[in-house]
Amino acid sequence: MSAEATNPASPGPVVTSGPATSGPVTPTAPRRKARARLDLRRLGRAALLGPAARDRLPDAIGHVVEAHRAHHPDADLEPLRRAYVLAESSHRGQMRKSGEPYITHPLAVTLILAELGAETTTLTASLLHDTVEDTDVTLDQVGEQFGAEVRFLVDGVTKLEKVDYGAAAEPETFRKMLVATGNDVRVMSIKLADRLHNMRTLGVMRPEKQERIAKVTRDVLIPLAERLGVQALKTELEDLVFAILHPEEYEYTRELIVDNASRADDPLAEMAERMRTVLRDADIPAEVLIRPRHFVSVHRVARKRGRLRGSDFGRLLVLVNEDADCYGVLGELHTCMTPVVSEFKDFIAVPKFNLYQSLHTAVAREDGQVAEVLIRTHQMHKVAEAGVVALGNPYAPPSEERTDDGTADGERADPTRPGWLSRLLDWQEAAPDPDTFWSTLREDLAQDREITVFRPDGGTLGLPDGATCVDAAYAQYGEDAHACIGARVNGRLATLSTVLGDGDTVQLLMGQDPASEPSREWLEHAHTPAARIAIQRWLATHPSHDDTRQEAERAEAPRPSSDGPAADVPATRPAGANAIVDQPGATVRLAGCCTPVPPDGVIGFAVRGGAVTVHRVECAAVARMRSAGRVEVGVRWGDTTGCRVTLFAESFGRPHLLADLTEAMALEGAEIVSAIVEPPSQQRVRHTYTLQLPDAALLPALMRAMRNVPGVYDVSRAQPQTPGT
Repeated sequence: MSAEATNPASPGPVVTSGPATSGPVTPTAPRRKARARLDLRRLGRAALLGPAARDRLPDAIGHVVEAHRAHHPDADLEPLRRAYVLAESSHRGQMRKSGEPYITHPLAVTLILAELGAETTTLTASLLHDTVEDTDVTLDQVGEQFGAEVRFLVDGVTKLEKVDYGAAAEPETFRKMLVATGNDVRVMSIKLADRLHNMRTLGVMRPEKQERIAKVTRDVLIPLAERLGVQALKTELEDLVFAILHPEEYEYTRELIVDNASRADDPLAEMAERMRTVLRDADIPAEVLIRPRHFVSVHRVARKRGRLRGSDFGRLLVLVNEDADCYGVLGELHTCMTPVVSEFKDFIAVPKFNLYQSLHTAVAREDGQVAEVLIRTHQMHKVAEAGVVALGNPYAPPSEERTDDGTADGERADPTRPGWLSRLLDWQEAAPDPDTFWSTLREDLAQDREITVFRPDGGTLGLPDGATCVDAAYAQYGEDAHACIGARVNGRLATLSTVLGDGDTVQLLMGQDPASEPSREWLEHAHTPAARIAIQRWLATHPSHDDTRQEAERAEAPRPSSDGPAADVPATRPAGANAIVDQPGATVRLAGCCTPVPPDGVIGFAVRGGAVTVHRVECAAVARMRSAGRVEVGVRWGDTTGCRVTLFAESFGRPHLLADLTEAMALEGAEIVSAIVEPPSQQRVRHTYTLQLPDAALLPALMRAMRNVPGVYDVSRAQPQTPGT
C-alpha cells in the first residue's frame, strides 16, 4: 500500500507521511486558516474522465492556484491551465507504483513549489517535467506551446532524471548535468521537489531500493537543498532519510516528540508570551511564533545535551517588518530577559552562503531552561524557508541599482545565482577529470558550516570551515593565486597553510614573478574545490616541472653535513685572510657556528692539522673548547676588510625563490661558499648561507637586499649561543 502523502508542503515544519509505516510527524503551530486536505487520488481519477473545459481552470489544480496566488496575486494563470491539460492528457493511462494515476505526481511536485512561492514559469515547467521523459510529447512541442524558458527547464529536469547516481559513470554524468542545468537554479528546485514527493511515497519500494535512494538523497540532494537555501525541503528530506536509514533512532526521537507534546506545561509558550509583552511595551510590531524542531534536529540536540527539556524541542521565531526592527527586538530581549550572550550571531550583517539572514540569540528562564531565538523580517523568513525559489525569475531584467558586472566584491550579480553555484560552475570547467570533479564536489557538499573572512579593502570571502590561506588566495585571485607567497592574518605574518577563523582579516602577499607556480605541497592545505582543482590543473599540465625544479634546487643546495649548519664549513680559498693569529704558518678558519666578522671580539683555538678556528668571544663553543683543553690562540683583525659570514634566511616556499635570492646576494658582491636549504616545513623554508664578502661593511646592505626578495620575511646572522642552550 502506498504511503504517499496527500497534504501540501508548506514553508516551515510540515506534516508528512513517511516512507515506511508512519513517517515524521512534526507538531506545528497553525500559521493560517486550515485548508481542506488535497486528495490527489480523487483528483487524479477525475482527471481520467476527460480534459477540462477550455474556458475555466481544471478543478485538479485548484490548490496549486490558491497557493500560487498567495505569493503572486497578479500572476497569469493561463499557462498553468494549458500545462495541466497537456500533462494530464499525455500521462493519461499511466499509473504510479502506488496504484495512483501518474498525474498526481506532477500535481504534488507543483504544489510543493507553489507553496514555496515559485513563479509561474517554474510551476508550468513542473507540471510538464515528466512529459518529455515518459510520454510522446517532445521538447519542440513544449517550446512551441510554452516558450523557450519552459523548454529549457523541462529539458534540464529531463537530463536530471537520466542521472543514475549509483552508476559507474556517475561523476561524468553529474558533471554534465551541472553544465546543462546549473545556469538556472529553477531546474534544481524542480528536481528537489520531485525527490521530496518521491521520498514521501517511497514505502511501495523494496527496502534495499529505499535505502539506496535515501543514501543518494542524503549525500547529494540534501546538501544541494542546503546550498540553495530551501530549508523547507531540506528539513523534510532529512527526516524522511532519517526514518529509512536509522529507523530505531527515528522511532526513539518520535517518542520523545510525542511525549513532549502531551505535557501540560510548555516553557516555549510561556517565554513566547513574555516576549510578546516585552515587544508590545516597546512598541515594536512583531509576531512571536514557536518553531518546533524537525526530527533530525531533535535527534542532534539529544545527542549533544543528553536529557532534553521542554525548551529543547523548538525555537522562538520573531518576525518584524524592517531590518532595523530586528536589532530593536534584540536590544529589548537582552534588556528585559536573561540573554545567553555566547549564542549571539549576526547573519543579517554577514549573510550565510545560501542567502540566509537572521539574528540568532538565546534567552534563559529562571529554572535554567534556554530558548533559542531567531529574529528576522518577513522577507528574510521567506528566503530562509524557500531560498532561491522565493527570489523570482533569473531571466528578469536587472534592476537599475544593480551594476552590470555584479556586486562590489564580485560575488554575484543575479540574486538567484548564489556565489557558491557560480564558483561550482567555474571550477567544474577547470577540473582535469571527472573523478577529481566528483570527489571535490562531494567534499564541498559535505561542508555544513561556512566562515567569513575580511579583506583589507573591506570586502569579504565566504569559505568553508577549516579553510586555509591557500583557499583564500584562490577564492580572491583565481589562478593568479599561483603567485601568492604568503599572507598576513590579523596583521601578523602567516604561512599559506594557516587555518582561518570566522572574522579573520586576511591580506594575501603576492609575488612579482609572472611565471610563479604553485607548490605540490599546497594540495595538502587546500580545502576548497577552487583551490584544489586550480593546483591540480597546473600540476597536470606540468607533470615533470615540479620534480625537475626540486632536483635543480637540491643540486644548487648541498646536503647538510652530519654536524648540521653549525659545523665548520671548508673553505674554497683561504678564509682567514683578514684574521691574524699568534701562531705563524697556521691555517685560519672562521667558525661557522658564529661566523665572526670585523669588528667582532674574537678568540682562536688550535685544532688538529695545525689550523686555528676563530670564534666570537661570546660563542658557546668557546667554553666547550676550553673544557676540552684546547690551546687558546690570540687573534686580531688585520688591515684587510674581507670576511666570511653565515646568514640564516626564513622564507615562504615559492618557485624560483632560490634563484632570486642568490642573484640578490651576488649583486651585493657576496660569494656563496656553501648553502643549505632545509626541506619545507608548514610551507616555511629555512636557508643557511656561508658567504665571503670583500668588505665587512657590506653586510648590512647584503641583509637588506636579501630581505627585499619576495617571499623572504627574515634574515639574521648566526647568533652565538650562550652556555646551556
